[in-house]
Amino acid sequence: MRRVQKLFVGPKVRSLREGRGWTLEACAGRLGLSASYLSQIESNQRPVTSRVLMALVDTFHIAASELDAADDDRLIADLREALADFGGRDAPVPTSELRTAALQAPGLAHRYLELHRACRRLDERLRLAEEAVALDEAAAASSLLPYEEVRDFFHYKDNYLHALDTAAEALADELGGREALRGEAGLIQALRQRLGVTVRITGLGEVMRRYDRAARALWLNETSAEETRRFQMAFHLVSAELHALIERELAQAGLKSREAIDICRIGLGNYSAGALLMPYRAFAGAARALRHDIDELSRSFGVSLEQACHRLSNLQRPGERGVPIYFLRMDMAGNITKRHSATRFRFARFGGTCPLWNVHEAVAAPDRYLVQIAQMPDGARYLCVARSIAKRAGGYLSPLRRYVLGFGCELQHAGEMVYSAGLDLKAAPAPIGVSCRICERDDCAQRAFPPVDRRFVVPENERAIVPFSLGAT
Repeated sequence: MRRVQKLFVGPKVRSLREGRGWTLEACAGRLGLSASYLSQIESNQRPVTSRVLMALVDTFHIAASELDAADDDRLIADLREALADFGGRDAPVPTSELRTAALQAPGLAHRYLELHRACRRLDERLRLAEEAVALDEAAAASSLLPYEEVRDFFHYKDNYLHALDTAAEALADELGGREALRGEAGLIQALRQRLGVTVRITGLGEVMRRYDRAARALWLNETSAEETRRFQMAFHLVSAELHALIERELAQAGLKSREAIDICRIGLGNYSAGALLMPYRAFAGAARALRHDIDELSRSFGVSLEQACHRLSNLQRPGERGVPIYFLRMDMAGNITKRHSATRFRFARFGGTCPLWNVHEAVAAPDRYLVQIAQMPDGARYLCVARSIAKRAGGYLSPLRRYVLGFGCELQHAGEMVYSAGLDLKAAPAPIGVSCRICERDDCAQRAFPPVDRRFVVPENERAIVPFSLGAT
């Protein structure tokens, strides 16, 4: 029998109450509870019942999903990895303590993660400086930390931005809906009529899009795929039409650096462009009807496979949630250049990914779908799909860029994915992890190095496949 997880939402309830300026007694009266009962809920001494949950939803006028524990699980996972990062030989902090920190003091937990990022920034700069001195180079490669800051922004937004998503959907309706935007002509017309911008398609070398503000001309590269040109037109359109909303999101994001703000502005524009070309309700309905077949979805909406995968990971609208899906894009060196998850699936924030995950096998299987049933150390099982793609802009001598797209869902939703066809969903899953550096598994023959928060022993007179054994947790 599946154990029902108790729902503790104390800090969230306290934040909602204090945000409205209500006293404990006044709020308890509105909820139909005693003040002592509400106090116990806020201090996480008691979980909320279904009746209390509905009272919270009605009183605070919020969706029940806003009290979901997914944010807590995400915060716990990030705390564990951050603590392991600089834990040395210290004993790992028990998950029970991490859960207490995330539930009782989420503000403090987020502040710790900020301090951890600052520490990594200093460490990274020191390493870069040492490399520059050792190699006698004038400039070392710059840190990508602003990208990490932006990834965290989308990460803690559940990769769904309600105001932008609904505004882009409304704009799509104004422009004639999904069919009107499916080809280039509809977007060219919209840019001309709404912004007075003329679209010109010609050779631009490696540049996909260039805007001439004086001439009010948007130049697009003729060697780009039509899906790419449509996306660039949509990006220009929403950047102008939804400018105020995008700037409002940026102002509320609390990003620390100018570079992060600039990167996030592009990210918000890309998000809005995807929401315009794949309006939420139309895309979510088609996804279910087509069983999340990304080939069919890409043809139906005139988008690329990558754009369709990315949009599937966005379907988190309160009251209209789609199947929770994770999505990543990985290059041939194993670098994850995009990562989004509406599931409990966790990506490595630092270091390499698990070699047993099928995204690595997909590198050698161009244009094929690889499907895997996998289990993470926490016991959660997933249907994992991977496919390599190639992008070429230009002729034979132009560089070919190869990536792997990975996406999937928890196994309980596998029946809604076309990729589960013919699979035995009860078969033994492949045991994968986040990365070797924080993986708890004791018996993995593919382990590259010990986890940073575990003691290990190297036998002097014995050699196994893995040349060390792990101590107790």
